[in-house]
Amino acid sequence: MRKKSRLFALAEVLRGRRTGITAAELADRFGVTLRTIYRDIEALQDAGMPIRADRGRGGGYALDKSYQLPPVNFTAREAALLIALTRLATEHRLMPFPKAIETATDKVRAALSTSAQRELLTLVGELQLVGVPARAVPLTVQTAVETAWFESRALRIVYTKTGGHTSPRLVRIRNLVFDRSETLLNCIDLETGNDRQFRLDRIQHAQVMDSQPS
Repeated sequence: MRKKSRLFALAEVLRGRRTGITAAELADRFGVTLRTIYRDIEALQDAGMPIRADRGRGGGYALDKSYQLPPVNFTAREAALLIALTRLATEHRLMPFPKAIETATDKVRAALSTSAQRELLTLVGELQLVGVPARAVPLTVQTAVETAWFESRALRIVYTKTGGHTSPRLVRIRNLVFDRSETLLNCIDLETGNDRQFRLDRIQHAQVMDSQPS
């Protein structure tokens, strides 16, 4: 990668995060030496980019917190790939977060010019990503899981067991697992303290709790 392209890419990495990233991480990402990264950071600072260096654990290079980022500009190609991947995520059981994905793709489209939006429609129509279709899950359940996961809130569910019997559970989601056959929720049962795993498509009903019960 030429220096000009690397400087632009380095600036984009720093724009995309407000937490520190070390020189070693940057050197590994761009396949250059630490000395090169130090020179690149200095060049960006000389060009007026307010990059600070935080020392200690969790430190690294980051943009000054007072720096106001300009609006994000996507090309039609970049937007088409993002939208196609989000479509794959929602249609092929990769991510049960319909609301967040929908609003995110709306923002991507809104960042494009009129001509780029026209090009986007063509590109998205020609992109076909094939995967394993998602199992049917009620939108209300997906929305509740999304809220509980992002906000670390308790979730009351009605779960269908293998034999067809239903069981009410009060859980908190630890993490999510996506494989070829199903979406799994690894949870802690708040009533027993045990770790449990649930298939998303077997949850008949889900309600986000306002607070964790005592």
